[in-house]
Amino acid sequence: MAELTYKDQQFYIDGKKFTLYSGAIHYFRCPSAYWYDRLLKLKECGFNTVETYLAWNLHEPKEGEFDFSGELDFGRFLDIAAELGLKAIVRPGPFICAEWENGGLPAWLLAYKDIQLRCYNAIFLEKTRNFFKKAFEIIRPRLLSNGGNVIMLQVENEYGSYGNDHNYMRALADTYKELGADCLYFTSDGIVLSLMKAGTLEDCLCFVNFGSQTEQRMELLKEYRPSQPLVCAEFWGGWFTAWYNKRVTRAEKEIKEEISQFLKNGYGLNYYMFHGGTNFGFMNGALVLDDGKFKAVTTSYDDYALLNEAGDRTENYYAVRNAFIENGLEVPKLTAKESKKIAYGQVRLTQSADLFESLKNIGTAQESITPLRMEDCGQNYGYILYSTEIEQTAPEYEYALRIDGLADRAIIFVDGKKKGVYERGREITPIVLEENGGKPLRLDVFVENMGRINYGPYLGEKKGIGAVRLSLQKFYHWTNTSLPMDNLEKLEFQPVQKENTDKPTFFKGEFYVDEVADTFLKTTGFEKGFVVINGFNIGRYFNSAGPQNTLYVPAPIVKQGKNEIIVFESDETKQPIVEFVDKPEWQEEF
Repeated sequence: MAELTYKDQQFYIDGKKFTLYSGAIHYFRCPSAYWYDRLLKLKECGFNTVETYLAWNLHEPKEGEFDFSGELDFGRFLDIAAELGLKAIVRPGPFICAEWENGGLPAWLLAYKDIQLRCYNAIFLEKTRNFFKKAFEIIRPRLLSNGGNVIMLQVENEYGSYGNDHNYMRALADTYKELGADCLYFTSDGIVLSLMKAGTLEDCLCFVNFGSQTEQRMELLKEYRPSQPLVCAEFWGGWFTAWYNKRVTRAEKEIKEEISQFLKNGYGLNYYMFHGGTNFGFMNGALVLDDGKFKAVTTSYDDYALLNEAGDRTENYYAVRNAFIENGLEVPKLTAKESKKIAYGQVRLTQSADLFESLKNIGTAQESITPLRMEDCGQNYGYILYSTEIEQTAPEYEYALRIDGLADRAIIFVDGKKKGVYERGREITPIVLEENGGKPLRLDVFVENMGRINYGPYLGEKKGIGAVRLSLQKFYHWTNTSLPMDNLEKLEFQPVQKENTDKPTFFKGEFYVDEVADTFLKTTGFEKGFVVINGFNIGRYFNSAGPQNTLYVPAPIVKQGKNEIIVFESDETKQPIVEFVDKPEWQEEF
């Protein structure tokens, strides 16, 4: 059977020279109906390989319950690539980073008291191996050595930026071998000697990640590993976007010059991202680095990739394709078409359901002395409501309300009235409780999980709150109501009575289409929340935070005829009207 080998700095497949020209496409960020289109465009750009991560948290949403079907059928994704003549690289994890929720690690892991992530911890390795056993049932028959197209597997991901536990890395590589992965293994790290040493193994290829200064960085890799192919496992042609941050862009001339350096020198390349796609649902990640600032990633993972979020070719796509051509590589003719976009116009949402009145239908309540974290309630994503009664302090002891361990954003209500918002890493206006004649006050703290950290030292932190207090005095005896927002069919809607409200509210409406096409949704009349169309959560919006102004709605979600849309607004509704437009909008001034 075929085999990928190497000698010195050159790869070979069955004795023929092979240079890696790969592009990253994450099957889980693109509707399966579009997999063929995205992969064909990859091939027609000049690439010979596709790379993808595996998202463990999607494939095992509950421990022991595995799903590799439908939109998660990554075996079919690899088969489509093979049909197009593309080789494949798989990065199984267990950690993938990827600006993805919890770096791809399932949230249920965090409920294990003695677990430690990404190290030689018995519990973590056991759970990882259970997942790998299922995943490798799909990977193994698709290996090049078994007649498939998978040529390499990555061990972990940028581990040198996180730790230096080589026993852990060895355990992962040994698990690959035990599960029949007969192929080359590699690691990838930042192009810093200490990171490479901490993150790789002697019998693994050492690849590096960067976005500029190609020749200089490859020379550093050559000094460290002179007798292996020189490969950039992630060439960053763009960058992800976080709320409150400006979108990162790169000029086509700059990209073309960098790619030309790879082609002229015979370096291996994986373009990250060739197609970024979308963080549908609540699957965006977040970062907290040494500065302590929390940055949640936007719903769009456009990443300024060669294909934009809707899969259309960009100017940088043609720049890279021309670089392949000008450096003497054979590139297929362009045959793939761009998807049609339709602006379906405005839709008025005519029905509503108040969150607090809907708790019995969509929430699960647990009593506790101190607040419970989401994970301790068996909850992965969404929101959680903390409720208690407090005795009012005397006027001379008025203190600002404090929330310890907030992760990530809380809207505070006192006796049903909204008093303010505390958001992690942002300036807040302290809430001072007013004297109420000695009567008890009902305190509700509505908390959103804005995305678990996918990179940095705070990976694996739990969501929700730790404590609520006035000065040093903590409040006890809480009702913790989990609201994963995955059961909205249980909501009881009524005709909208008030169009503008500052209470968390669900709004529902219908829209009709004659022709199904891609479209983009503007939620101008709202502030912050998420949108569900025909039962599919297309992601979060956060209009005042920018820079993302629209949500991508792929055609496979839309139906000919009647369609249902539900908007959950957590903060403030000005007018329950949305609008479907035919192009994405970004606030470039952010």
